[in-house]
Amino acid sequence: MGKRSDFEKRPKDMYLTPREAVIPLVPFLPSKRFRFAEPCAGDGRLVDHLEELTNGVCDFISDIDPEGVIEMLADEGKLPYRDDVRERDIFDIDPAELVDYDAVITNPPWTRDKKSGYLLHKIIEHLVKSQTSVWLLFDADWMQTVQAAELLRSYCVQIVSVGRVKWIEDSKMTGKDNCCWYEFRYDAPTMGARAPLFWGRYKNMAG
Repeated sequence: MGKRSDFEKRPKDMYLTPREAVIPLVPFLPSKRFRFAEPCAGDGRLVDHLEELTNGVCDFISDIDPEGVIEMLADEGKLPYRDDVRERDIFDIDPAELVDYDAVITNPPWTRDKKSGYLLHKIIEHLVKSQTSVWLLFDADWMQTVQAAELLRSYCVQIVSVGRVKWIEDSKMTGKDNCCWYEFRYDAPTMGARAPLFWGRYKNMAG
């Protein structure tokens, strides 16, 4: 996942979201009951973390290759968190299917090179068409790049710092990249200031 890592990258960015990466997002989600969709769910652990830590309920759980995630975990001697993740390519999901949800919350592939067709950027542009709040977890360096500029101006309303987390639970090391939660909205230009709000980790701790 990290661009400075010497380890072989997992296929299809199969890095499953640890609980500590979810905690900083909690203060920014509705305090009352809300519905959310998870379209890059892996083994569903992000859904479990959110349902444990918030009043969120998820009935849209999908991933491009849930069987591949199960096989990867089996090779590591582990069981998946959930067995109800449906197989769907994110680009086969009609954004209209997500309109009635209060949020889309997911840890998408971070890949965004030319060879991939700028995959992460395509995911952002696809999900914002749902016209709901879209929260994506990926690296903090992205916001510093030229390629991020137009997406930040067009759709990003706030950024929540997470820092480094341990992506492989049995590892003794955390990831080498800091990460953030980014909130994207189709109606961002109508919400006042064009620059996204940035929340440092002090805010997360207070929450």
